[in-house]
Amino acid sequence: MSSSDTARAWIDGAARGNPGDAGFGVHLERDGVTEEIVGFLGRTTNNVAEYAALLAVLTYARRAGIVDLHVHSDSQLLVRQLEGQYRVKAPHLVPMFLKVLELRRAIPRLKVSHVRREQNKDADRLANRAIDERAPVPDWLELEAHGD
Repeated sequence: MSSSDTARAWIDGAARGNPGDAGFGVHLERDGVTEEIVGFLGRTTNNVAEYAALLAVLTYARRAGIVDLHVHSDSQLLVRQLEGQYRVKAPHLVPMFLKVLELRRAIPRLKVSHVRREQNKDADRLANRAIDERAPVPDWLELEAHGD
């Protein structure tokens, strides 16, 4: 496996109000290069924004041929739902969760870890920048509209 098959990422979603203006940010390191992915989601919840960040990094990884990915998130809910410790109860999150399960099959060595907020500052900055700049969601990322 070459280093180009391996990446580390930090993800975050933000909502100003819950629901409110929301965005996501992904800080990805691969081959000594940093990539940033951001997107403004309009009015939605923080949990939708967190899932949008995860969908963005998994979609990117699949498209880029990354087979070994370590994702860091400060969303305990998201990480525990992926680990199967918590059920996904919110009906509007179920389609996003199912898409995550589908995408993760394309990444043989995927690890998602919970980190404290202060260890996730780059992704947090990007999520807030997405809101401030109304940054468009990348056209390669398919996100269905999910309400509050």
